[in-house]
Order: sequence, then structure tokens, then C-alpha cells
Amino acid sequence: ATALNNLAGLFLGQGRYGEAEPLLKRSLAIREKALGPDHPRVATALNDLAVLYWWLGRFGEVETLYKRALAIWGKAFGPDHRAFAMSLNNLAALYDSQGRHAEAEPLYMRSLTITEKALGPDHPRVAGTLRNLALQYKTLGQYGRAEMFFKRTLAVWEKALGPDHPDVAKVLNNLAGLYRAQGKIAESLNLIRRAVAIRRERAVRTGGGEGSGRLSEQKSIRPTFLFHVMDTLAMSKIQPARHTALVAEGFGSSQLATASSAGAAVSRMAARFATGDDALAVFVRERQDAATRWRGLDGALVKAASQPPDRRDNEQEAVMRRDLAATDGRIKEIDAELAKSFPQYAELASPRPVGLAELQRLLGNDEALLTYLVWTNRSFVFAIRRDRVLAKEIKLGAEELGHAVSALRRGLDPFRIKSLTDVPPFNTTLAYELYQKLFQPIEAMLDGARHVFVVPDGALQSLPLGVLVTTAFKGEIKGPADYRKVPWLARKFAMTTLPSVSSLRALRTFAKRTKASRPFLGIGDPQLDGETGSGRGMKLASLFTTRGIADVASVRGLPSLPDSYQELKSMARSLGVDDAALLVGGKATETKLKSMTLTDYKVLTFATHGLVAGDLTGLSEPALVLTPPQVGSEQDDGLLTASEVARLKLDADWVILSACNTAAADGTPGAEGLSGLAKAFFYAGARTLLVSHWPVVSDAAVKITTRMLKEAQKPGIGRAEAHRQAMLALIEGKETPAYAHPVFWAPFVVVGEGGRSVAN
Repeated sequence: ATALNNLAGLFLGQGRYGEAEPLLKRSLAIREKALGPDHPRVATALNDLAVLYWWLGRFGEVETLYKRALAIWGKAFGPDHRAFAMSLNNLAALYDSQGRHAEAEPLYMRSLTITEKALGPDHPRVAGTLRNLALQYKTLGQYGRAEMFFKRTLAVWEKALGPDHPDVAKVLNNLAGLYRAQGKIAESLNLIRRAVAIRRERAVRTGGGEGSGRLSEQKSIRPTFLFHVMDTLAMSKIQPARHTALVAEGFGSSQLATASSAGAAVSRMAARFATGDDALAVFVRERQDAATRWRGLDGALVKAASQPPDRRDNEQEAVMRRDLAATDGRIKEIDAELAKSFPQYAELASPRPVGLAELQRLLGNDEALLTYLVWTNRSFVFAIRRDRVLAKEIKLGAEELGHAVSALRRGLDPFRIKSLTDVPPFNTTLAYELYQKLFQPIEAMLDGARHVFVVPDGALQSLPLGVLVTTAFKGEIKGPADYRKVPWLARKFAMTTLPSVSSLRALRTFAKRTKASRPFLGIGDPQLDGETGSGRGMKLASLFTTRGIADVASVRGLPSLPDSYQELKSMARSLGVDDAALLVGGKATETKLKSMTLTDYKVLTFATHGLVAGDLTGLSEPALVLTPPQVGSEQDDGLLTASEVARLKLDADWVILSACNTAAADGTPGAEGLSGLAKAFFYAGARTLLVSHWPVVSDAAVKITTRMLKEAQKPGIGRAEAHRQAMLALIEGKETPAYAHPVFWAPFVVVGEGGRSVAN
């Protein structure tokens, strides 16, 4: 029960609440059965379960659990014991968070008195109550008392834990916030710098480890980095002579605040290509695959060992332990060899922020990079050109942005369409209002730019920014064709999404040009039994086929996609190759694909259904649909999942995913955009992706992808510009005027290296 509690505590710290709850409940049940309902260890389990429910917002249950724990400790140890004091502190903190300050303060004071008497005034547990009191006094506007308690907390933790401990960073952040609330920006900045230095060192130092906790920890401390950004921008106004240096300082923390698993995948991919040695690159890949295997085995072992005794398989656990030990040993062997033959690997694979000057050198004269940071009640944007930089605070918080994006996405939902008359209206007014908030503050920085990299954050990760409207649209929309008149942002710029700022450095500095000798491989048109729906009638099924149908009974029952064959054939012709470059119909199987030497191909296209987690029963991660076998197996069940994609070995300049929802997250709670199939393809070895934000219309997808690849062959045309030209051609096309509506032309985005031409 103790081990279960400890593991659950780790998961709580990483925000993995769904995994923590069953462990805590099982621990509580074991202790109640073994020790009785009034044992102190039962109180510990109750307390830990209350912490989980606090994070989940289930405050009524929190109070009940805290009061029960308090009663048990009081009965077992008496009212002067430190365990009773800790319980008082916890209940006070709950009241404090609910604004019940009059009830909280006496509990805090009583807890402080007991703990100081029991442990001495310099014990770390004393500091915990001191910090809680300081936070309460700050909330009440009693800044003098708050400062006194914060400083005392800092002194205790620095002495007991050392100057670089995360708890020291925590109280430095708190004290900085107190000064910030009083307008003392210089004092706040000095303290937040110290907190960031502690957090940054941990993030960079642990970036190459096997565990997945580093990224979770970094996300959990995101506010510290955001506070640093806010202070540097505020100080740059107070001290304009130091503007450039302060913006550069904040830019570094902005990157730590937007850490993503997709960005980490790009860094790992680039680290392999940076070796310049094929044999060494294979060695690096083995190390990265071993780390992935280590995480999988570790998680599986924890899950297996957490089962009740009657459900545990001791033999299976023993096998997993041996595999884990062997994998761990192999990782150590590879690390020792890499330390000699490729000492730069650890630095390349770590999440080191890119310096502002270094990033500017990576940009062309006609390029810009925008990176957004979305916070609770405000956001920030850094606009970077080769010769200048601008950082701005935006009056747009996460909730407001989320509502705006959701409203815009309702006008981009193909499942609402039963006929051409049912195309949902798109809110151009809201699209312009969002443009005003996101782009107008930095509009002047984009003068002369033709290609814009964007590192999105928050809800922006689920919206292709080309659908924003650059000026107020006064025209009347009587039908979908009237959307041609709208001044879309897509008309102004070619746009590329980056999963992180460091991705640009990885792609342009370390990911060398492909050595692949074959121009193209097209995979699609799987053999499926569902109705094709390729006619031109008025119903959805006869108007077009959507790729990625939810709630289907089986892979084989999905609608077939005969037009995907023509799409792939046209793309092959654009690159001067014949049907031998196509893996279609009965040949488009997992077995065949996994047996091929995929590093031979510069461009790969998948034209098929894209499924998000849950689209099929039992599907827990995103997948691409291929021709299913007669009998499914682990090797081939007709679904090429994200984890299977990550095991492929590519050396591709471009992977085009002509399927639905391929920009989606991996399905885990709180996962960021691009963490599903996109992350997997980057890790496998793709430098650029074309992915979609919603179910795409087959006919429109064919027109976009084939035109895009043709445009990309023109000298000096980068992939993002080729994509823009394809979208504009669809908007202006005479054959199907309805395609001027963004539901048809806007689902795809270019991710990765969008500024280089396939032809170059």
C-alpha cells in the first residue's frame, strides 16, 4: 500500500491524475482492511486521495477526507503532534483556496505553533506552513506580513534543501509575484531569474533521460517561465536601453514554457542526421528506440505490478523485469560509445533554448517567425525577423481564445453537411476579431515577409491560421462561392507550423538533406468493404467521402476511397515516376510497408482514412488505415498506429498525410497538438509534414495535394508557398465554386521545414 501511495504521488506531481486515482484507492482499501479504519496510515491514504481530488476540483470530497484524516491523527497522537499539525495545515489551505480566510488563519497558526515546537523553527515542514500563510496574506493584500513569511520560508528551504532545490524555486516565484503585485518589477525580475535558472538547469540536464517525467515536470512549472517573460517585457519598457537584451532573455524562457513532445521528436530526429555518418546514425537511432522501449516496459511493469494479487501474472512480470534490465544495460553501453564517438549527442537531444541571435541567422530575409504563449488571462507573442524582433503582451486569455477557436471550428465541420446548401456559415467577423488580437500588434513586423513560421500554443494548435481574416469584411455571403471575396490571411502569407522554436534550428542546422535516391512512394486506396460514396448526389455520402469515420464496426467496414488512387497517381506523375511507385489496393498493407526500405524515398504520401484515438473500438492512439488482412495480428491489423509509425525508418524531405485529423493529439489527457501521428513521423525521420485539422473532403484533398506537389517543383517555391498556391487555386476554381468555403480548402497545414523547395 505504501508503494502504491508513493507511485501515485509521483503521478500526481506529473499531472497524471487518471493513473493516480486507482492506485490511491487501492492503497486506502488495503490499509483499511489490514489496519482498521482509524489507523494513522489510513489517514495518510485519505490525505493523499484528498490531494488528488483537490486537483480535480472535487472540493466537497476533499474537505470530507481532510476532516476524517484530522480526526484519526488527533485520536491516535493527540493535538500536539506534528501529523495533526500537518492535517490542520491541509484543511486550512483548502479553506484558503475557497476564500474562507477567517477559518483558515487560526488553523495555520495552530499548525505552525505545533510544528515549530515539535521540529524546531528551521525544519522544512515549518517552511511549508509559513509559505501557506504568506500566500494567504498576499491574497488579503497584507503585503508586509506576506513578505516576512515568504522570506522566512526561503531562508529555511535554502538552508535545509540547498539553493538549487525545486522548492526554493517555488518560493522565489512566490516572492517575485508579491513584488510584481506591488509594481516592484526590478525586484520581481531578480527573483524570477533565480527561479528560472533552477528550473532551466533541471530541464536541460534531464532532457536525455529514459523517463517521461521530465517533460511533464517542465509543463507543470510553465507559470514560472511565463512570469519571467512578463517581467522581462515590463522591464524593457522601464529600461528601453536594455530592450534587446531583455527581450532575448524572455525569449529563452518562452521556449521552456512551450515544450512539446513533437518538438522533442524533431530534436531527436535531427540529432541522428547531425552525425554525418550513416553507421553512427543507426547507433543513435538504436539508443533512442531503446529509450522508447524502456519507457514502454517501465510503464507496463508498473501497471502489471499494481494489479490486485488475484490478477497478477508473476511470470510475465519476471520477463518484463529481465527485458527492462537488458534494455537499461544496452542504453548504458550505447551512451558510453556515444560519449567517445559523438560527444555532441547529449546537447543536441536536450531541450536547450535557441538564442535569439542564433535564430535570426536561420531566417531568410523574406521570412518571419511568430511564437505565441497563451496564459489564463493574457498571452504573449514574439515576432522575429532576421534584422529585428518585437515582443508584445496580448489581451487574450486561454478561455476567451478557446471559445473563439471553438466557434470558428463549428463553421469548419464537414459532418454537418448533408448537401451543398448545408455548408455551415463561417464567422468571418469573429475571424477578423481574432486576427486583430493575434496579428495586429505585430503587423508591421511582417512587412516584406512572404513566409511565416508559427509556433502555436493552447487552442491555436487546433486552428489553421490561414482562415483568419485580415480586414473587416463587409460583403454579403449568399452561398459558399461568396467566400472568394473574403481577405483570408492565407492570401497574404505562406505559413508553416513549428512544434517548437528549437525545431527550426534542428531542421536547418542538423537535419541534412535526404540521401534518398527515389523521388516518391504513394500508399493508399486500401481495399475496404464500405460504400465508396464517390458519386455527386446531394447527400453527404454521394457528395464526397470523409476520411476518418467515427464509430465504425471494423476497419474493413470503412468506406473505400477509389479517388485516392487517382490522387497518388497524379502526384507520382508530378515527380516523373510511374505506378511502380504506388503501394495501393491489396498491396497497401502493414506487412508490405514494414518490409520495405523506406529510407530510399524522398517524398511519401498516405492517402487513406486517418483515425483519432477512439474512432474504432479499442483504438487508443491515432492510426492510418491500410488494407486489413484476413486475420489480424500484432504485425498487421490494417491500422498503422502512431507507435508503429515511430518504429519506421525514414529519410524523407516530405511526408504528406492526405487523411483526416492527422494534426491531432495522441489521445492522452492534456496532450498538445501534433503529439499523435505528426510526432511519430518526425521521430521516424520526416523533415516536413502535411497534416490535417479536421475530416477532409476527398475530392478537395485530391485537388490540394496534387496541385501542391506540382507547385513545389517550381524553382524557388518552398513547400508552404506550394501549399498556399494550391489553396488559392481551390478557392478560385470554377469547377466547384462551393470549395471557396474554408471547410474545403483550409484543413491542411505544413509542419516542419516549409521554406525549402522539394526541387532544390
